[in-house]
Amino acid sequence: MSPTTTPPPDSPRASRVEMNQLVLPTHANAIGTVFGGQIMAWIDVCAALSSMRHARMQCVTASMDAMDFLVPIRIGDVVRMQSMVNYVGRTSLEIGVRVEAGKPTAGALEHAASAYLTFVALGADGKPTAVRPLICETEQELLRAREGEARRATRLALAAARGRLQSGGGQAGGTGKVGGERTSDG
Repeated sequence: MSPTTTPPPDSPRASRVEMNQLVLPTHANAIGTVFGGQIMAWIDVCAALSSMRHARMQCVTASMDAMDFLVPIRIGDVVRMQSMVNYVGRTSLEIGVRVEAGKPTAGALEHAASAYLTFVALGADGKPTAVRPLICETEQELLRAREGEARRATRLALAAARGRLQSGGGQAGGTGKVGGERTSDG
């Protein structure tokens, strides 16, 4: 495949990955709940597999949106992560991951966390390269793609605002004031 050619489109379902992990003492803190960073690492791996499955090339993590833990996950729980591509840009992909957890003998797991990650596809030269389009086949897939596109617009707007603030062009403008309060440097 040449750098300017992309493979034919594929559906979000073709990128679906499910991973299961058993929470062991090495994954937990002093009160017996899993480290948040451990869950984030598992989410990253699950999402990476979905991104590479769709792109059919190496992909790297660019960002993870806010992470909210809904229920405690304890030693002995099974953690199930399900990921799928939601949205595809030119070189980037948004992957949604749902995390469920519970006792392996209970039969039912409860929603424990969700996250959206952005990956960038890399060509053989290690540079961002075009990703094949996403073909949404169901109303749910189309909704996820539209929501993913809206989240992408929000991420881009936030990145632009950060750039303006870092260059001194934002409202704070290097005055040492944040939200009406003076910071320690001003």
